[in-house]
Amino acid sequence: MLPTPKKYFLTSGSAEGETELTAFDGALLKAGIGNINLIKVSSILPPQAEYVPELKLPFGALVPTAFGSIVCEEPGTIISAAVAVGISEDSFGVIMELADKLIREEAENKIEQMVKESFAMRKMKLKDIKISAVEHKVQKIGCAIAAVPLWY
Repeated sequence: MLPTPKKYFLTSGSAEGETELTAFDGALLKAGIGNINLIKVSSILPPQAEYVPELKLPFGALVPTAFGSIVCEEPGTIISAAVAVGISEDSFGVIMELADKLIREEAENKIEQMVKESFAMRKMKLKDIKISAVEHKVQKIGCAIAAVPLWY
């Protein structure tokens, strides 16, 4: 049985690279999560998880992470990635991820609506929303990522 994470933070970053993978790696580094191993998880924030914006993760750690990313090879294209965490009053939270060819403001608005809809579907009361988003104009090969790493 895996332990349930007790801490989390939101982050985002973007970068250019010579390849799709190096653009992705650069975006991870800009987001501050380039030296850990992401384990992609779906979108539930554990009950009582503590928001720790300056959380430092050990190099090479296996980190459960909800994230959205986009890589694009069309120069001049605007890409964005966003994550949002919806906090309930007395239960678990919900994490939403988005990556698309949008400007940052559109991504932030869309991700906020996604959190509100997910809470409505669960018939839960929404207490707070935290959002992290990034926008990137592609020069050659660009990547944008937004993530919610979870920790113990």
